[in-house]
This record gives sequence, C-alpha cells and structure tokens, in this order.
Amino acid sequence: MRRGVFVVGTDTGVGKTVIAAGLALVARERRIRVGVMKPVATGCFVREGELLSHDTLFLLEASGSKKHELANPIRFRNPLAPLAAAREEDRVVDTSRILRAYEELHESFEFVIVEGIGGLMVPFTESYFVSDLIREFDLPVVIVARTKLGTINHTLLTIEAAKSRGLTVKGIIFNNFVENSLGIDEKTSPRIITDLSGIPVLGMVPRVEGLDLENLQYANLKQIIKDHVDIEKIFG
Repeated sequence: MRRGVFVVGTDTGVGKTVIAAGLALVARERRIRVGVMKPVATGCFVREGELLSHDTLFLLEASGSKKHELANPIRFRNPLAPLAAAREEDRVVDTSRILRAYEELHESFEFVIVEGIGGLMVPFTESYFVSDLIREFDLPVVIVARTKLGTINHTLLTIEAAKSRGLTVKGIIFNNFVENSLGIDEKTSPRIITDLSGIPVLGMVPRVEGLDLENLQYANLKQIIKDHVDIEKIFG
C-alpha cells in the first residue's frame, strides 16, 4: 500500500476539503513533502478563461504544491456527480488521465492526500465509481462523517461498502461539531460506530471559525487538526 490517504465522505458537504487541507498543513509543518489531489471537481468557476475548483486551490495552498494540472485533472462547470456533469457537457470522465496524474504525483511527493468527490459510490462512468479509483490508487481510506443524528447509518454503510470492495479503512474523523455543546447524539454515535464496525475514531474536529475556502483563509485549522486528530495514525 502506498504512502498517503484517500479522504472520502459519508455524504456531500461533510467537510472533506477542510480535513484534507488540515492534514496537508500539518504534513508541511512536519517537513513531509506532501502532494494533494482532487481527481474530479464539479461546480468549478472560470478565471481568466480557465476552469478552476475552489476545493483544489484550497488544497494546493495548504500543501504548498504548484502542480495544479496533476492535482485536479478533470473539471466540470455544473455542481453534479461526475457522471451527471459529464453527460451535461457531452464528455466522458477519462480515468486513465487521472491515473497518470496520480502516478506523477507519487513520483514527486513522499505522501499524497487525495480528496474524493462525495462518497464511495459516486459514479465517474456507468461502471466506474470512487471506490474503484481508491482500489487502483492503492491507498487506505479516511472517512469524514457528520456528528449529527443519522451518522450511524451513513457511516456504517460507507464502512460496509469499503470492506465489500476490498478497501482498507484507516479510521473515521467526525467533523464540524460545535465545541462545548455536544448533543447526546454526538456523544454516543462515534462509540457505537466503532463498537459495531471495529473501525477506530481518529478524531473529533470542531467547527473552525473564520475558515473561508474561496479566499484561502485557514484560520486556526492546522492547530485544530493537531489538537483533535490522531496525527500519528494518519502519517505513521
């Protein structure tokens, strides 16, 4: 298995980009040559005639990498699942292009942090899903989950899907809770998920005030990741 992690969500909007960028910031502080990748981005914007992804730019700035074309080889305008976005633009997601970019990144960096798009079963084509890409990348999975009610079902389904496809799950990071005001669901769900699945919780990350992806504002994200995530299990 290669050095790196593939960050997936139990759903869209759970904070994969924030967690992946935070890990990249910590890696840089540890003097790890870290590369980042968001293989496919949708909902992109145009700047100076170029289609760009806010998520990818946020990851690149955090890592200090300038390899934009390798980090994000496939981009679409519409904020849809890749298969739907590709159909809207009469295109096909070229998975071979993604794999070539990934191989180049691994030649250039010690550790690669890949952020997926949505969850494991998001389709790139009619027969190729995020889970297939992870298997070809040969990376362990870090699952980012919500802390609110419903996360037990979403997280256990994600773990089951990963295991059934032969993927290695390194652990779960619960993201975006409000510090000092955890509800009973947020206090009990992580333990139940670990008890039922055997997958460890790697962190409970509170909401980061002042974070702004579009303007590349990280606030105290690096320190929060250091304080709330088991970093040794990520990089060790």
